[in-house]
Amino acid sequence: MRALVLIDGEHYAPVVRDALAALPYEVAGALLVGGTEKLRGGDEYGVPLVTALDEVEAELVVDLSDEPVLGPRERFLWASRALALGLPYVGADFRFEPPVLHEAPVPSLAVIGTGKRVGKTAVTGHVARLLARDRDVVVVSMGRGGPAEPEMRRTAPTLEELVALARGGRHAASDYLETAFFAGVPTVGCRRAGGGLAGATVDSNVLEGVRAAAALEPSLLVLDGSGAALPPIAAQARILVTNAERDVRDGLNAYRVLVSDLVVDTGGADHDAIREIKDVPVVRAELRLRPAEPLRSRRTAVFTAGPAPTGHLDADVVHVSRNLARRDALRAELEEVDAEVYLVELKGAAIDVVAEAALARGAEVVLAANDVVADGLDERLPGLVPVGVGA
Repeated sequence: MRALVLIDGEHYAPVVRDALAALPYEVAGALLVGGTEKLRGGDEYGVPLVTALDEVEAELVVDLSDEPVLGPRERFLWASRALALGLPYVGADFRFEPPVLHEAPVPSLAVIGTGKRVGKTAVTGHVARLLARDRDVVVVSMGRGGPAEPEMRRTAPTLEELVALARGGRHAASDYLETAFFAGVPTVGCRRAGGGLAGATVDSNVLEGVRAAAALEPSLLVLDGSGAALPPIAAQARILVTNAERDVRDGLNAYRVLVSDLVVDTGGADHDAIREIKDVPVVRAELRLRPAEPLRSRRTAVFTAGPAPTGHLDADVVHVSRNLARRDALRAELEEVDAEVYLVELKGAAIDVVAEAALARGAEVVLAANDVVADGLDERLPGLVPVGVGA
């Protein structure tokens, strides 16, 4: 295999030359990533010196550098750059492989995230609704609680259906159900298990879900990732969703930036850090709860999985919970709630805990969407759609 090797100036050139000669690869070039202590000037390494990872043809990147030239964060950045080029990144005791991405029979746009609870599914729904105005759009959604076999939803599930799913042992707040309820487009639910640093999964049925979606002959697939996991599809464009809690410089998040064409910041992300990784458009967005039915100033308890403003609601808000992902805390606070309406995001324990408690008390359950409010987002979305698709 042809290798591009990262070297530094904290090693003497003769040491590097011997290490290069001992590698079980054909060394196509070496890239000096920093360090000057042991450089004497005119140092020879026996291979061409390059200035960029894509300057020579290679099949993997080998890291022969060390602290202090490249610390963990800097190494992850180089690893991200290699993976974005489709190259494995290997070192003394590590190896990172680029996620395997499969071709889809239909043009696709993926929405991915730097982690859980960044608003990715809300952005997916927004993207699908907007692009479906003049295109045939189908969403393929991947989640940790998705169905064992890909499940097609052509219409929004009713609350009664969701309760029945929960009582049957299913995850009734899986992302595909949220998208099917609020986006108004056909949605295929899939599952996945495990997640690698670069977003690969240990197991998923997404490929089967894509085939099911393609059978509808849509003009565009919108692929919804899961947490920091990527749909295993070679999408023509990607939108990355992040916030202040998910630093793009941590781990292999830089890889996610590098393979994306637009970044949506749902709260406090470091835009300078993003642009240092890649010159990519960044759009600020706010997530705003929207009840599926009017609240009519009634006494309302609000249940979300994360920060969500409530001041705009036409309701007498008597309780606000951020504990949909924490069942024990949720059950404890529900004992103290007295409300006519339970307004709940379709996340976590929304159905099996909150809806069941509300129905047992004779209260009304209203599901809440997270609308994406962002200047400039809608204008940019059509430019991400593959040429010739729809309008």
